Amino acid sequence: MRLLSNINSWIAKAETALIVLVLLFMVLFAFLQVVMRNILDLGILWGDILLRHLVLWVGFIGASLATREKKHINIDILTRFLPEKIKPVSGIITGLFAVFICWFLTDAAWTFIMDEKSFDTKIFGDIPVWYFQIIIPVGFCLMAFRFFILVLQNVQKLISDEADK
Repeated sequence: MRLLSNINSWIAKAETALIVLVLLFMVLFAFLQVVMRNILDLGILWGDILLRHLVLWVGFIGASLATREKKHINIDILTRFLPEKIKPVSGIITGLFAVFICWFLTDAAWTFIMDEKSFDTKIFGDIPVWYFQIIIPVGFCLMAFRFFILVLQNVQKLISDEADK
């Protein structure tokens, strides 16, 4: 479990750095676009397309980080009324379900990426669109990994609670 926690922590640091860089680039690039359009009556034709695809990166990296911090979207009305000793079991069940769903979405996204690659779709110039869309399966895979770690933490909590009895 310690190894997985270290890997999780390292990935989170890399994601945080990447999300800061991407957001900084997006803000500066969007500002450049506005200045060029309003002052010079020019613009970068592919700029808006690039920014739209970078929003995917920010969204998926942010979702992965939110999952790590247990701040992902969830409906916890039932768990609020469960006894404390049953909450880890509920966390295990919902976590395993989330791992399954994220893994299913990873597979579907990978199929989508392979289709985009085989169709040789270009985003702008000679740059293939799948370079920018690869974050979709990677993001879902990272979320599955993070949910799996949460499941392991709940199992560990359940075992330690049983040992304390």
